[in-house]
Order: sequence, then structure tokens, then C-alpha cells
Amino acid sequence: QVELVESGGGVVQAGGSLSLSCASSGSTFSTTAMGWFRQAPGKERGFVATITWNGGVPHYADSVKGRFTISRDQLQNTVYLQMNSLKPEDTAVYFCAAKDRPWPSINVEDYAYWGQGTQVTVSS
Repeated sequence: QVELVESGGGVVQAGGSLSLSCASSGSTFSTTAMGWFRQAPGKERGFVATITWNGGVPHYADSVKGRFTISRDQLQNTVYLQMNSLKPEDTAVYFCAAKDRPWPSINVEDYAYWGQGTQVTVSS
């Protein structure tokens, strides 16, 4: 069983930055792909970013490319999402997710474990 705990959400003005963290309790963290997703009110949960088991080949949604950066620390069992140049449309609950395979995916249904989510609000 894997437990994921996100932190770092909050309220920020447009153009600002936030850094999200996701700590994993799983012993398989270093061998599995991780992802970030987000869900705005009234919308489906959507892909934001994903990273392979070893930190290589990150992949981003077009809407965040060039502004967000996903990374992971294998020793700390933690994955991060650095968010810069935030826009009001980035407002959502952000979820960390873990696959049970090494290779990343942009699909919600491919992830086996989910955190509880952290709210990010960007004011205009």
C-alpha cells in the first residue's frame, strides 16, 4: 500500500509561484512513475505533469509547458511540482498520483494511488 501526502498549496496572485510537494510512504517509490493532476470545480480531473521512475523524460500538459516543472528526490521519496507564472485558470485542487509501473502516463486510469489533494488558488 502507498500513501501520498501533498503539501504546498495556497493562494497566490497571477504571475506568482508556488511549489507543491508529495511525500510517498511506499517502498517502491524509486521504481515507479509519478504524476500530478488537477481538478477545477465542475470539471474532470486532468493531466498536468508526469515523470519516469528515475527522474528522466518529464512530460507536461500543453497548458503548463514552460511554466511548471516536475522533479523527484529518490532519497526523500518525494515528488515536486514547481509552478511559475501562475494564471487564474490554474486554480484547482492538485493531486499527486503514483503508478505501479516505471513508465509515465497522462491517463488518470493508469495511476494506482492518489493523494488527498491540495488547493491552489490564483487571483487575478
